[in-house]
Amino acid sequence: MTMPRRRPGRPRRDETRPTREVVLTEATALFARRGFDAVGLREIAAAAGVDVATVSHHLGTKAQLYDACFAWVFAAEREVLETAAARARSALAAGPAAARRALHDLVDVFVDFLEQRPETTALWLRRWLEPDRHADLDARYATPLYGLVTDLLGAAAAAGALVEPTPHVTARSLVWAVHGHVVALLASGPARDRERAEFRRFVHHLLDRLYGPVDS
Repeated sequence: MTMPRRRPGRPRRDETRPTREVVLTEATALFARRGFDAVGLREIAAAAGVDVATVSHHLGTKAQLYDACFAWVFAAEREVLETAAARARSALAAGPAAARRALHDLVDVFVDFLEQRPETTALWLRRWLEPDRHADLDARYATPLYGLVTDLLGAAAAAGALVEPTPHVTARSLVWAVHGHVVALLASGPARDRERAEFRRFVHHLLDRLYGPVDS
């Protein structure tokens, strides 16, 4: 049997991963780099090493694919944050110091995640450049994570582990600080390790100033 030849210049699809995951990976990177309007399905298909029909079969229209990219990064982020938040909730019964230490751990988990997946930050920044478009994405893929942290801070305050009059403001401030760190990290070049260390010191100092040191 004669096997069909691959078109010249066409990238070979990564056969070790499901097609849907390959398309999502490439689409997320492209949308994060250039935004919704500047990226077409043909470009995404070429980057993934498939044809447009395959992209449409697995993920539908461009708008549906865009939504799926947010859902994909949201699922990964939610998994790591829910695990860390569950540990923090369990620590509430062990006293204020243990609870505050768990909050430090939660922030480290969030920073680790975005440092390892900076396309998440870039994807959201592109979406926020046009606040009136695709606003439903926030309700589905941002608000639940803000709520997770806000509820945790509220529970910690109710347990007497810390004083927190505006948990929603604190949660949003921390999230935006980490996104800003990721943007700076991408441009830092050889100074990247120093940037990472300095930001970790800053964010832990901030938590200590807000809630008290973990050993008190």
